[in-house]
Amino acid sequence: MAEIIWQYRNFELDTSFLQIKQTEITEIFWYRFMFYAHVTFAILALPAGFTQFNTTILRTYPRLHSAFGYLYAGAILIVAAPSGFLIAMQANGGPVAQIAFTLLAIFWFYVTLQAVLKAKTGDFKAHKNFMIRSFALTCSALTLRYWKLVLVYFFHPYPMDLYQLVAWLGWIPNLLIAEWIINRNK
Repeated sequence: MAEIIWQYRNFELDTSFLQIKQTEITEIFWYRFMFYAHVTFAILALPAGFTQFNTTILRTYPRLHSAFGYLYAGAILIVAAPSGFLIAMQANGGPVAQIAFTLLAIFWFYVTLQAVLKAKTGDFKAHKNFMIRSFALTCSALTLRYWKLVLVYFFHPYPMDLYQLVAWLGWIPNLLIAEWIINRNK
């Protein structure tokens, strides 16, 4: 992910993925800002999220756990999920991919908000379960790219068919695994 994100460091409008989004960049004034906001803040959520499941940090440095938790939740709730929602409506692959990415943004926002609210009320079991779901959706950025590599390597699908498929595979299996982890921990 760092290598992919590094390509966007100069905020150019024709870098990597944006090469195929030139219509959106020129015709939709907010698209470029939402894209870069999404990329910038979603990449903050990944490492911050990884720290949230470290029991050493949680028990030994609870304030550090909280600080990273606020960074994680703030990045998602304030910028990454809302910007993801907006750019999802312009996703390649038509309505099939647009619905997948829009639902991902909505669920990502909802479960992250629930995690924050449960922590605020002291319901730390529910907080942990919602954080598992939230981080599973955060990891969709990784999973989508993994599925893309696997499917291209084995099946060589048409690009738009591939994009429509990975739009769903990027997050639904993650959420199913999260639910399995939650149920296993009961």
